[in-house]
Parts: sequence; C-alpha cells; structure tokens
Amino acid sequence: MSKKPSTTKKTKTSEKKFSSKTVTKSTVAKFSHTTQSATFDKTASILVIGAGAIGGISAAFMKLAGYHVEIVCKYPEYAAKIESEGLHVFGVRREHQVKMKAYATLTEIKGQYDVVFIATKVNDLAALKTPLLRLLKKDSAVVSLQNGIVVEQLAHMVGAERAIGAVVGWGATMHSHGELEMTSTGEFVIGSLPGYNHRGITFVQELLNRILPTDISNNIIGALYSKLIINSCITAMGALSGLYLGEMLAEKKFRKIFLAIMREAMAVAEAAGIKVETYANKINYYKLLKSNSRWGDFKRHTLIRLIGFKYRRLKSSSLQSLERGKPTEISELNGAICRLGKKFKVPTPVNDAIVAMVKEIEHGKRKVSPTNLEHPAFTNL
Repeated sequence: MSKKPSTTKKTKTSEKKFSSKTVTKSTVAKFSHTTQSATFDKTASILVIGAGAIGGISAAFMKLAGYHVEIVCKYPEYAAKIESEGLHVFGVRREHQVKMKAYATLTEIKGQYDVVFIATKVNDLAALKTPLLRLLKKDSAVVSLQNGIVVEQLAHMVGAERAIGAVVGWGATMHSHGELEMTSTGEFVIGSLPGYNHRGITFVQELLNRILPTDISNNIIGALYSKLIINSCITAMGALSGLYLGEMLAEKKFRKIFLAIMREAMAVAEAAGIKVETYANKINYYKLLKSNSRWGDFKRHTLIRLIGFKYRRLKSSSLQSLERGKPTEISELNGAICRLGKKFKVPTPVNDAIVAMVKEIEHGKRKVSPTNLEHPAFTNL
C-alpha cells in the first residue's frame, strides 16, 4: 500500500525545566568507538532490536521496500523461524511473509549499522548499552520505538547526537512468535533532543514512511509526552480490566477514568514546563479539557468514543505482557506521570492508584477484571 510522502512538521520545543539530566556535545566523544561514518541511503545497514508487534512489523515493511534489514529477537528458536519461514504480518495492510537475517543476541553480531531501531520493552533498554555501542558507527542513528519518554536515557547510553525519539501512533498485536497483526494505521513522529539535529533524520523518516506517514518534530519531548498520556489511558486500563479498547470506551465510567488520567497528566506537564503536542493530529489536550460545560463534556466523551471505535481491536500491551507472565511498563507510563507529579508537587491520585493496582496484578495479589475499575479512587470522577 503506497503512502504519499509526509512533510516535516516544525513545532516549538518544550522548556528544559522538564529534564532532570543534561547531555552535552562534549560528552558524546566517549561513545565514539569508531571513526567510520554512517551511510544514509539505499545501501544503509539497518538493525531492528525487538521482534514483537511494533519491531517485527516495522522490520518487515522496511525489508519489503528493499532495504538491508536484520533483526534481533531474543530467542534462538524465534531467530531460526524468521530466517526459515519469515515473519507473518497481517491485518490492515494486507498479508505478508517476510524472511530476513535474525539474531538471538547482540553479541552474535560482528558488523556495524547505520541505523538501529530499538523496539524492546523499556525495562530492557539499560541492558543493551554495552553490546550496542560496538555495533554503532560514529554518527549512526539510534531510534527508540519504545513506550514512555526514554530518548534522554537513550542519549546517555549512545550519545545525544545519535539518539532519536519516535512516537508510534498505530496499533499492533503479537499473537505468537512471528504472528504479527497490524490492528490500525496511523503515523510516526520522530525528532532529536533539543540542541541536536541528526544528519540522518530525514533518512529515518524515509524508512518509516515505508510503514506509515512520518513527521519530524523539534519538540520530541512534547510529542512523546502526548503519546505517554494516551498510552497511560489505554495500556493501564486494559491491564486492569482485560478488555479491548473498543469495549472500554463504549462505557461512560471508563471514559471518565481516561479523562481523569489526562487531567492529572496535563497538570503535571504545566508544572514541568512541557508543551504537549496534539496527538495524531486529533487529540489537543488543551482544548479537550478546557471547558467544564455540559457541551464540553459531551464533546470530550464523543471524541473518546470515536477513538475507541477506530482502535476497537487494540489490545493493551501491558495486558499482553501480563498474559505472558511478564512485567508491564506501568512504571514508565502512569508511573512517569506520578514521579513528575511528585517532583513538581502536583497530586496524581488516579495514576497512583492505577500503578499500585497493576503492580498488585504483576505480583499475583490481584486479578485482571473490569471490577478493578470500581476502586475508591475512581468513584467520584
């Protein structure tokens, strides 16, 4: 399915008040293990780390477009399957079977790459640092496709001049190893940290345009925070209730919790000096939450119901993790809102309750059930 090229979107940069760390150009030299420059054209070598729903589908479409793509998938048997049978990608962008070179670990790899996409769980990011650095050229582009706002952590790992953040604005589900469904279309938004402009960012845009339309923003923190808010609604609520997005947003009591999460997140953003971008060119949180009138309330609920209908088959990634017996990313989603709230002295009782309950589910002290949404923290919304 062909997509027309996406234009570059220029937006204002969020204030540095948010950042608790500083990555300066003088620190980048220590990450340069090679003098070889990266190539950003059709001959570029591309590595995708993570063969789940987002990573696997992204790798498959870039490979189909004729780029040299390899993938790291954590398990030897999964790597063998990708090489022999290929990734089975299906859903809203038709059906494809795509083979490519695959590795179970980064330590198996001998060469270096021009572009690296990281599509692992956020919890796995820190462990990648040592094996990843030797795979990079001096100006390789390293792109995080992960949830949360991890681009600053990535910059401290690989150097700020290499780091690129990305908002993934589409849905996918991994049914089993190699069985990957794209459940909805959407877009990407990518960007370097303030003060940096990676020379390969337009090539990264070209690559991601092969999957879905991609914009470049110079307010990547604001764009990532925007996605963080919607993720904190969808992912956490799905983990608590066990429901698909369409089922949740059809009910008003669930929509009220969504709105409460948003209000707390926006109050935190204001205190932290973050200019929150409009999500997917549809959700302007400032306008959405502005009016307290009945008409404003009606418009909010209508918009959220429409989102629920469009992405009705979307299954929470945290729910998928719980079903596989794995920890969720709740600490980097709602938990990030809570930590920033504590830092800037903004109360976040709804997000606090959500984080606590999901942690209880992870530790076997609570079951996934719609009844979790009857918690006292949600009764007076």
